[in-house]
Amino acid sequence: MWENFGPLHVDRCDAVATELGGQIEVIGLELAGKSNLYEWVPASGVRFKKITIFEGTSLDQVPLAKRLFKTLLVCLSQGKDAHFFMCHYDHPMTFIVSSLLRLSGHRVYAMGCSKFDDYPRYLWREVLKTVFYFPYCGAIASGTRSRDYMRFLGLAERDVKPNYNAVSLSRVLALAGSPPAPEGLPYGDRHFVIVARFVPKKNLRTAIKAFALYAGRAENPRSMHICGTGPLEDELKQQVRDAGIEHLVNFSGFLQSPEVFKTFSSSLALVLPSIEEQFGNVIPEALGMGLPVIVSDNCGARDLLVRTGVNGFVVEPDNHEGMALFMRMLAEDESLWARMCRAAQQFAERADAAHFAESASALMKVSRWGR
Repeated sequence: MWENFGPLHVDRCDAVATELGGQIEVIGLELAGKSNLYEWVPASGVRFKKITIFEGTSLDQVPLAKRLFKTLLVCLSQGKDAHFFMCHYDHPMTFIVSSLLRLSGHRVYAMGCSKFDDYPRYLWREVLKTVFYFPYCGAIASGTRSRDYMRFLGLAERDVKPNYNAVSLSRVLALAGSPPAPEGLPYGDRHFVIVARFVPKKNLRTAIKAFALYAGRAENPRSMHICGTGPLEDELKQQVRDAGIEHLVNFSGFLQSPEVFKTFSSSLALVLPSIEEQFGNVIPEALGMGLPVIVSDNCGARDLLVRTGVNGFVVEPDNHEGMALFMRMLAEDESLWARMCRAAQQFAERADAAHFAESASALMKVSRWGR
C-alpha cells in the first residue's frame, strides 16, 4: 500500500509478482489517484493488479473517517490469508488499519526509508513512534541507517529486511534508448545534471554555487541541466543570473521518467547535495545509466550504493568547494570518469527491484505472530 503510485512503486510490485511466480496474487493498493507532491503520470504494471481506492483525487481531500472505513474494507476483502505491506506508518489511518488487520490475524509489515539523522529528533516523539510500530511483525527498510532506525523503534533485527528503495534497471535502460556510460554519447559532449524538486531540503542553492565555482575555474566549462519544479524556481533562476552562468545552465522543468533517462544518456554525472534525503531514488537510476554521482552524506542511498573515488563522491552538504573540485575532476579526467562509469553500473545492481522482492518474499515465509 502506497498513497499514490509512480513508476518505482510499479517496479516493486511487478518484481514481487515475478519473484512469487504467479503462486500468490499481488495487489498494489493505491490510496488516491492524485499526488500533491509529485507530478508523475499515474502508473500501472503488467504482473500485478492495482486497486485505487479514491480515484481522481488526492488523499488530503478525503475526510479521515472515509479514508479509514474504505481502506479497511478493501483490505479485509482480500481474504484471511493476505499479507499487507504498508507505507506511511506514522499516518493515523495507516496505524489504525494496520492495528485492526493485525488483531484480525493478518501479517502486517511496515515499509520506509527514514533515518535517525534526517533531522533533529526529540525523545518524546521517538517514544511515541515506537507505539506506531506495534502492529508490524517485520519491515522492509533501505540502507544501513534506515534499518538501524527501524530497529531503534522496536523491530527485531531479524525482522527488518533491506532494499525498500528499488528500481527496475531493465526499465531504466529500455526507456533511455541508449547504452549506459561510458558508451553512447562521447565524453566531451556530456553535461552535469540535477533531478530534484525545487525545495529547500534539496540544497540546490549550494549546488548552483558549486557549479558557478567550477565554471569560473575551468577553461571550457560544461553545462548543467536542472530538471524539476517547485517553489524555489524563481529564486534559483535569479541565482544563476546573478552568478553570470545563465548561458551554461538549462532549466528543463519537470520530466517524466522516459525524459529523465534520456537526459541521463547525455549526462556526465548526477549532482544531489541534499540537506535532508531519506534515500534519493534518482541515485540508483543514474547509476543504472552508468553515471558517477556527487551526493551529500545525508542521502540514504550512499550507504549501499556510493563509494567515494569508486563510482562517485560523497561530500558534506555545505561544502561547495568540494563539490566544485569533484565536478572538475570528472569533467577533465576521462579515464577517471570512464572507470567510475563502469563501477556505477556494478553498484546499481544492488538497488534492482528484484532485491525488494526477495525481502518481501523472505518476510512472508515466517510468521512472527505472538512474539
